[in-house]
Amino acid sequence: MDQENVSATLTVAGSVARVFAVLADPTTHAAIDGTGWVQESVDRAPLTEVGQVFRMDMYHADHPNGDYRVANKVHVLDPPRAIGWLTGQERDDGRLEFGGWFWRYDLAPLAPSETEVTLTYDWSAVPQSIREYLQFPPFGPEHLTNSLRHLAELVSSQ
Repeated sequence: MDQENVSATLTVAGSVARVFAVLADPTTHAAIDGTGWVQESVDRAPLTEVGQVFRMDMYHADHPNGDYRVANKVHVLDPPRAIGWLTGQERDDGRLEFGGWFWRYDLAPLAPSETEVTLTYDWSAVPQSIREYLQFPPFGPEHLTNSLRHLAELVSSQ
């Protein structure tokens, strides 16, 4: 695959501020996740600044441990237009390491109660050493669409 990112777009029934608030709440991420890998947010504080770290407990049958934890670092925060984070891990000594991939949501208001949301997964900065043992993307494009549908359901139910 020559392309090093994948995106999906969906119109969500909700204001851009409401959609952003749901995305900035780590406790909603397990419900939004289209892969089923995100289990629970370890850090529950809303995402409010670039550089903020929040951790998620994960499960993936093909992961060596099955259960594992990721550390995410906010690298885009432009309320209510965009939010994104790098995903990596925290070492035993507390040092954070990121693999070069990130998630990003871009929001565009279409009407007072309608928002176009684009979800992008980008792995363009993943070094060759990681690409030797991980395939990118590690899921099919339908998982992005599933995530956006889950987001739309959450926004409409709150």
